[in-house]
Amino acid sequence: MLFEEEKYRFMHAALKEAEKAFEKDEVPIGAVIVHNGKIVGRGHNQTETLNDATAHAEMIAITSASATLGSKYLDECELFVTAEPCLMCSGAILLSRLPKIYFGTFEPKFGAAGSVHNVFGNKNNIEIYSGLLAEESKSLLNAFFKKLR
Repeated sequence: MLFEEEKYRFMHAALKEAEKAFEKDEVPIGAVIVHNGKIVGRGHNQTETLNDATAHAEMIAITSASATLGSKYLDECELFVTAEPCLMCSGAILLSRLPKIYFGTFEPKFGAAGSVHNVFGNKNNIEIYSGLLAEESKSLLNAFFKKLR
């Protein structure tokens, strides 16, 4: 086991969010934000549903967690997301001061945490962990795009 058991539990919760997106014909990406071992924010892609290009899973989870905790800073939280964050979401992660990111699969077109771009670099003190339930995350994305074709 590469990660602690609780990390898998939280990523499974993010996968459940991604499945909600899949059921709504949205790109199946899900995210949860954890504070002190408890999920305080959840989100899944809703760009089509809301007709809003910014309605990514991470953005919705950040908004939810900020509302729950009553703070725009999430500096004591962890983000679990099924796919590598894009540039927009990475900016929101930086601004909300999330110190740890766990993601499933790399995003070869828009990824900003090491694949296409590396927004976080070494200067931001953000810990990034990739590959947590990567196969499950990638399978869900592949199934979605296969369904579109």
